[in-house]
Amino acid sequence: MDFEHSERAKNLMRQVERFVRERVLPNEQRYLDERVGTDDWRQWKIPPIIEKLKAEAKELGLWNLFLPDEEYGAGLDNRDYAPIAEITGRSFLAPEVFNCSAPDTGNAEVLVKYGSDEQKKRWLEPLLSGEIRSGFAMTEPAVASSDATNMQATCEVVGDEVVLNGQKWWTSGAGDPRCAFYIFMGVTDPNGGRHERHSMVLVPSDAPGVNVLRMVPVFGDLDEPHGHAEISFEDVRLPVSSIIAGPGRGFEIAQGRLGPGRIHHCMRAIGAAERALQRLCERAVHRVAFGKPLANLGGNRDIIANSRMAIDQARLLTLKAAWALDTYGTFGALVDISAIKVIAPNVLQSVVDAAIQIHGGEGMADPELTRLLAMARALRIADGPDEVHRGMVARLELKKYA
Repeated sequence: MDFEHSERAKNLMRQVERFVRERVLPNEQRYLDERVGTDDWRQWKIPPIIEKLKAEAKELGLWNLFLPDEEYGAGLDNRDYAPIAEITGRSFLAPEVFNCSAPDTGNAEVLVKYGSDEQKKRWLEPLLSGEIRSGFAMTEPAVASSDATNMQATCEVVGDEVVLNGQKWWTSGAGDPRCAFYIFMGVTDPNGGRHERHSMVLVPSDAPGVNVLRMVPVFGDLDEPHGHAEISFEDVRLPVSSIIAGPGRGFEIAQGRLGPGRIHHCMRAIGAAERALQRLCERAVHRVAFGKPLANLGGNRDIIANSRMAIDQARLLTLKAAWALDTYGTFGALVDISAIKVIAPNVLQSVVDAAIQIHGGEGMADPELTRLLAMARALRIADGPDEVHRGMVARLELKKYA
């Protein structure tokens, strides 16, 4: 396997790293200060600094870097985009600055690969221009959504309409004032094959029958101004042309969407782990207790060494998954994709926990470290919990001996 990055990717890596270092990181606090401080998501506003940074990044051509399709994106494959995603993971702000944040990336990939010309014109083009945001409505509160065949929401074809009913939650980005549409996944044919029952439908966020019930907190944080919504879809009627690629193809689309998305998540997690390790080491060197720097106390050197090795191992496995995805496609990279989805968030969680521990009481109140810890813990559930991915790895390993 070949992990060498193209010259174009190396050049973009240098540009992205410099932009993150010089423009994004120094403006993180300004972004937080400009947010509207309220729990009422209907009053949320977009901090002006984010649009300014987006315009600067777009002017430099650092835009839609996640898309391998040269017509719409930078034309980088997963292996070349992976290190760029890692760089953006060092800042909670950077993915949006480069128009490379979830769930927009996955939704854009779906529309590029499966969308009709009409769907691309209406939704994809403004999404890629950074004018709008989007949501992905799949998880449901009433069933174990780690098994998507449990899904109860329906999208029934009635004549020339598709009618949506059901309740979704953890629809990330739905609180954003710019969120213009959702991709809704539901059952079209309950009697169809296990993986031919579902469809994905493009739903305008202001469609009649769509009711955002609340923003679901993550460890008490509503993640303003984007949020993670619980949404009721009640007799939502849309043209049948709103179905992506036609009825019954929801599972096929989901598999194509989640492969690259998991590479992105994991590489961003590795970038976040690097930032946490930097914080850990700075504290270990400069903080003194019992007459010594913390680096020379207890097992802190072992903790630092183990963190370094774990991050590097996670990075190499994620690059292997990216290479396998480019070379063999989603189904040829299933083990690698599931493996990194377990490993990268757990490495991030471990490193952040160590960084908090070495900061003592200050670590419990540190907004950056606690934000990274919440990110790590949430990622162990998002896009499939650890147990599902471990089950996939075990199943394919045992298949060798069947």
